[in-house]
Amino acid sequence: MMALKKKPVTGMKDILPKEMEIRDYVIGLIKETYGTFGFSSIETPCVEHIESLCSKQGGENEKLIFKILKRGEKLKLDTAECEADLVDSGLRYDLTVPLSRYYANHANELSAPFKALQMGNVWRADRPQRGRFRQFMQCDIDILGEPSILAEIELILATTTLLGKLDFTNFTIRINNRKILKAMATYCGFPEAEYDSVFIILDKMDKIGMDGVTAELLEAGYEQKSVDMCKELFETVTNDIAGVKYLKEKLGDCLEAGTAEDLETIIATVEETKSADFKIAFDPTLVRGMSYYTGPIFEISMDEFGGSVGGGGRYDEMIGKFTGNDTCACGFSIGFERIVMLLLERDFKVPSSSKKKAYLIDKKATPELMKKVISQANEERKNGYKISINVMKKNKKFQKELLAKDGYEEIREFFAD
Repeated sequence: MMALKKKPVTGMKDILPKEMEIRDYVIGLIKETYGTFGFSSIETPCVEHIESLCSKQGGENEKLIFKILKRGEKLKLDTAECEADLVDSGLRYDLTVPLSRYYANHANELSAPFKALQMGNVWRADRPQRGRFRQFMQCDIDILGEPSILAEIELILATTTLLGKLDFTNFTIRINNRKILKAMATYCGFPEAEYDSVFIILDKMDKIGMDGVTAELLEAGYEQKSVDMCKELFETVTNDIAGVKYLKEKLGDCLEAGTAEDLETIIATVEETKSADFKIAFDPTLVRGMSYYTGPIFEISMDEFGGSVGGGGRYDEMIGKFTGNDTCACGFSIGFERIVMLLLERDFKVPSSSKKKAYLIDKKATPELMKKVISQANEERKNGYKISINVMKKNKKFQKELLAKDGYEEIREFFAD
């Protein structure tokens, strides 16, 4: 008989106890830290309607959906003419689309503004690589119903406070505004209908550089004059408040009034009130892949990872697709899996107030001895100790080494008389 496959499906992974301990600790710290900022935990289903997932809000992620076939009598393979005849739902690729549906469904039962904390697995049929799997945990905080930039400031401060508690330093919050990107596209003369296509190319700036972006824009058929103006803007602007002021002056009427001033206020306020060690920098090349963003957007960059470990922004028009009325919304998602991976790589030790003890009991132990050992363990557990009772192995030395590796500081042996 052929043996079943013991390795997980490509892009999925098994989680060993050492990593699970770190994951549980991080989840606890997330709930505790975000709770101090007033966020409430919620949960949404992992399966969503296919229409919601394919509503042209998820950018490239809509090409990576794990789609679910209709079931029972609804599945008619013989008469199906296209995919829509076979599929009615899919696994969520992020937590924002489900949150928008959730809020549209429960708005009358929730406080206003509503501060949501959501953690859960999402799925993308992506190419697996370091720190990226097809199933991965996301952690999002969102503020719904707050139109002012207080939402952006609170989200950035809450997220960076969490990272500071995990001993991350010297990371950078890169920030931009979709309205600035659109104003730059208008100023350069790109067709309005092509803005999203232009932004997808601009989003490759950190990978292929300005020359690569220029070549791709020309290859896509955009006018030389527009491409040259775009190149000049990006080569002249600086990554600070002075850069925001420069673009405000340069873009003139192309830029919506108040956009530059709001971005300046966010940067200055975060700088002055932050509790963690990080930089916040204006990055006019930051796009964020999701087309649902309508205002400020931000991303966390860490040198030790070499890429983004989180991001978010304002998406004021998504909830309206469910309700018919636009609702102000802004969110920040941390790359939970990547942060756990970085903690594992630096051999992070979970702080614990409880000491771990192991009891090794002789395999010839009498029932009386076993009861005595269990009773003693129960008393120590009441006093805050973590006690693991194990039968003594033949290779006791190796057994003790494994227990010590798992953090058991004291090992006691109990022998049969």
